[in-house]
Amino acid sequence: MQLSKRLQAVADFVPPQSRLADVGTDHAYVPISLAEEKKITGAIAMDVVDGPLQRARENIAAHHLETVIETRKSDGLEALQPGEADAVVIAGMGGLLICRILEQGRKVAATVRDWVLEPQSDTDQVRTYLLSHGYTICEETMVEEDGKFYPVLKVCTGNGESGEGECGEPYHPVELLYGRHLLRNRHPVLRRYLEKEIRTYRKLLENLSRAPGDRARARAEEVAKALEMAEQASRIVNR
Repeated sequence: MQLSKRLQAVADFVPPQSRLADVGTDHAYVPISLAEEKKITGAIAMDVVDGPLQRARENIAAHHLETVIETRKSDGLEALQPGEADAVVIAGMGGLLICRILEQGRKVAATVRDWVLEPQSDTDQVRTYLLSHGYTICEETMVEEDGKFYPVLKVCTGNGESGEGECGEPYHPVELLYGRHLLRNRHPVLRRYLEKEIRTYRKLLENLSRAPGDRARARAEEVAKALEMAEQASRIVNR
């Protein structure tokens, strides 16, 4: 199965020979692709909505993978039992929802070795949650697809101290926002993303400077701070 760039980046982070759980599986494209490549030993494709779960079943059947991939209706990790999966994918949803799934499923999450997370918003909140709950952010990548940018995090359970990263160093705010690994590796897609962010913030500041009132001034202060962070990150990836 040919995956999109976003989903391929997610699939690439799944460790070989994993027993996979895919939360919010939608069409089950990731577990199907990995099963066809024989990269996983089996998978549980889960979704809270009946429609996507039915599409997942149909796709799994079309690829003759019913004995390798099972489906379950599940709100987050609810239908997953401790020890059933050693790798979990949570992709294509907002960062705050990912945090909620991890928090509500803490008993199960403690038994999972590897995670692949692809938050589509509030990525800094996801990193903050992970670091404050002892996870280790092992690797990150970012892909651009159809004009949108997607960060993907490879995460390990345990081994981390509260608020610290894989090197025992506390994360700086710019690293929480844009990703320590992406910054240190001077990731080329992050560089393009920052260029876009900086242009957007500067244009917004220009427009706000012409707007009257306290709300516009308050918003301008927020945007100025965001611009400062983006410029700081840009200096790191371009040095």
